[in-house]
Amino acid sequence: MAAFLYLRAPLLFPKGFLTSQNKSLTYSTNRNSTMSTMKAADISKLGYALLALLQQQPSSGYALRKIFSSTAMTTYSDSPGAIYPALQRLQQQGLIRGTIEESAGLRRRQIFRLTPNGLAALKKWIGRPLVRADVIRGLDEVMLRFAFSQQAAGAPASVRLLKSLATELAAYIPDLREQLRAQKVMPTSGRLALESGIRSYECLLDWTRYALATYVRQEKMRQERKGATES
Repeated sequence: MAAFLYLRAPLLFPKGFLTSQNKSLTYSTNRNSTMSTMKAADISKLGYALLALLQQQPSSGYALRKIFSSTAMTTYSDSPGAIYPALQRLQQQGLIRGTIEESAGLRRRQIFRLTPNGLAALKKWIGRPLVRADVIRGLDEVMLRFAFSQQAAGAPASVRLLKSLATELAAYIPDLREQLRAQKVMPTSGRLALESGIRSYECLLDWTRYALATYVRQEKMRQERKGATES
């Protein structure tokens, strides 16, 4: 049996696995996934990335394009030309506001800022609990949400997202191990590919626990400093 890779997720499923006895392990992306949530709200993954960047500081379209073209954020934009249409859609939705300002050399540029509605949409997106479909197909967006969570919604939001991720991973990895054991006849390459996906999820779970421990340690240090100041 051959194996195939879900785009941008470390999971490998063997062909033929999704049979009737395994339907309980599949989830409807139309109901549960991040993609369906975005469609309902008409905000794309790139749109949320732009909202998060503008929450950090007002920026021009050109400055935002540079971020997407020169950093790891390029993962969330198909092309530099996609930035301006995405900004226009966000502005039409009332999530950002653009104003013309003078800049160096008497050049004028449009500066975009997050509106209260934009901030509310960003916080809602960050705070949405994870589901199995996010773990299977949406880990890149999960990491995007986490990356901006603390500045946009505070450390408690970051911790909640990590706990949600840890819960989903801890429940999903045993299912994957069972899938591997159930495959009686499978070429070595397919088995190794599936094992690679499982190990990737296990590494992510280890990192998630490490990240949670980091927040616990920081909070303990904050409380100790607060106690020393008060005394």
